[in-house]
Amino acid sequence: MNKKYSEKAFQVLTYSTSLFTIIALLAIIYSLFKEGLPLFNKVPIIDFLFGCNWYPTNVEPEFGAWTLIVGSLSVTIGALLIGIPLGLGSAIFISEVAGNCLKEIVKPIIELLAGIPSVVYGLFGMSFLAPQIRNWLNLDTGLNIFSASVILGIMIVPIVASMSEDALSSVPKSLREAALALGSTKMECIFLVIIPAAKRGILGSIMLGVGRAIGETMVVLMVAGGSAQIPQGVFSSVRPLTSTIAAEMGETVIGSLHYQSLYALAILLFLITFFSNLITEFFILKRERK
Repeated sequence: MNKKYSEKAFQVLTYSTSLFTIIALLAIIYSLFKEGLPLFNKVPIIDFLFGCNWYPTNVEPEFGAWTLIVGSLSVTIGALLIGIPLGLGSAIFISEVAGNCLKEIVKPIIELLAGIPSVVYGLFGMSFLAPQIRNWLNLDTGLNIFSASVILGIMIVPIVASMSEDALSSVPKSLREAALALGSTKMECIFLVIIPAAKRGILGSIMLGVGRAIGETMVVLMVAGGSAQIPQGVFSSVRPLTSTIAAEMGETVIGSLHYQSLYALAILLFLITFFSNLITEFFILKRERK
């Protein structure tokens, strides 16, 4: 009888936590759209999305978010170009190359990077990396896309490495043995058999990395430069969406156009993340059905 009640209580608990998660998500979405959508009663959505001037505090304010969108995408793409090879390479090394003793040392060290607060990464980038890049490349400032991308790339390494390593390790041992028995080299076995078999988990890790990079605030606020402009190269200063919200939210009057515009930027971030995950999931499911 006690066993029956305990199982029922566990079932109710799991249902309740799942329901709470859904309610919390719906509450976040509701709050974003409730505060952000009224902006478009006064600012056309086309002007908001593709306008290049972000001057919300002018006498005649302008709410063009295109420069902020490009800033976010440029930093995110740069971070992925750095973080994905490092993370996937680390996962392959841990799963397929390193011995048990070395694996027990390397994996915790990589995962330790995930526990470092983002503000510490930002301080490191602002006080050490940016001045070094400025001096090495003789730039006016080291606070730019490249510096922010390097720091963000390092930040997403533990996410990509940990999930990819789990995906690679879950590939059946029989596939490895069959590939090697047919004469494949170790490299051919990894890249032609193991990685394709684990592609779903690897893509999932990459998408989590995309979400971490595009949603990061402190690093881009401290290292990206803060200039709301279309970048002319990898060493240009930019101002991504997240840093704009963080920098300006404390200065706004609740209910003002400026306040609503920042919530509209948050809606943009939400939609970018949502549709990137949706497209990736559709792509994975489509490939799985073939």
